[in-house]
Amino acid sequence: MEAAGSSPDSDSLESLPCGVLTTDSKGLILQANSTFCEWAGYGCDEVIGVRRLQDFLTMGGRLFYQTHLAPLLVMQGSISEVKLDVLHKDRSHIPIVINAKRLLRDGEWLLKVAAFIARDRDKYERELLLSRKTLEGAAAEATRLKKQSEDRALFAEQMIGIVSHDLRNPLSAIRLGMQLLDRQGVTPQQRETLGRVNRAVDRAHQLIKDLLDFTSARIGSGIAVNLKSSNLHDVVADTVEELTLAFPDRRIAHLREGTGSCELDANRIAQALANLVSNAVAYGQIATDITVTSAMTPKGWYVEVHNWGHPIAGAAMEMLFMPMVRGVTEDSGNRNVGLGLFIVNEIAKAHGGVIEVTSTAALGTAFRLAFNDMPRDA
Repeated sequence: MEAAGSSPDSDSLESLPCGVLTTDSKGLILQANSTFCEWAGYGCDEVIGVRRLQDFLTMGGRLFYQTHLAPLLVMQGSISEVKLDVLHKDRSHIPIVINAKRLLRDGEWLLKVAAFIARDRDKYERELLLSRKTLEGAAAEATRLKKQSEDRALFAEQMIGIVSHDLRNPLSAIRLGMQLLDRQGVTPQQRETLGRVNRAVDRAHQLIKDLLDFTSARIGSGIAVNLKSSNLHDVVADTVEELTLAFPDRRIAHLREGTGSCELDANRIAQALANLVSNAVAYGQIATDITVTSAMTPKGWYVEVHNWGHPIAGAAMEMLFMPMVRGVTEDSGNRNVGLGLFIVNEIAKAHGGVIEVTSTAALGTAFRLAFNDMPRDA
């Protein structure tokens, strides 16, 4: 039996910063350097020829050694980076990582073991496991909150659709009642009052239409369009004529460029123009013209609404087409539900087009709906 330091390599073994052991086939320790003995809290004379490697393992470690490590060593001859706990003399646990190799020498099987203290690694693994559990918990909470947010958004949008649809019936009853009163004969003052109520009903109907379009765009397949070959200039001219009656205090000019027809939904284009002109009236400079341009070009067609006034701020420009976003401050008199430009953008997308915005003090503000559709000859 060899004692520590008895071999020619004993000096080098003693100086190694790791534990080095040699055991027989049954695990009895035949050689051990002082590094391992000090880690375990024993003198080398209390270890060599006295104790087995298994004696330094916890109960779980012994079972793992007998059922897994020993058979694995017989089958493949070596193991590497196996983590175990060594029992100190004071019964505390020391985490180690071992490499082992099985050798046949003089007809006897020996086991060479190198052991490394793994406190830092053990601490790192525990922290990593804790971090993973924390991350998994945060991910689960984020998923829950996202699902909750999606459910609430879907419920809100569905409610908007339901309420908007159901509001049409009482508004229709109000309009019918006003028409009956007007036919029965009313005084000029009463007719003026009926006119105000009628305009309020028109605004309510438009709001309902916007809300239904919003709901369709958010939880449906997008705003529906019925494309037909149409004369762009005629569609825009008819819309401008109606808008001139709706906004008698503002001059709305119509400019035409090019000729030909294109595929469009006349009602949706009129709706988009109405929203853009309403914005121009609300936010543009009073007593200045609003210009609506319809243009047929070799590359496609576009409609544009231009007005003069304060330019749109850069921060507001980034959110112009988001729903429920207003283009004015909260204390402004120009308030709305904030769906107009969102719907204009959806109408442009439904036609396969885009909406472009420029806004400067020198050039004014222009909203252009551009469509890449080759025109046909008129």
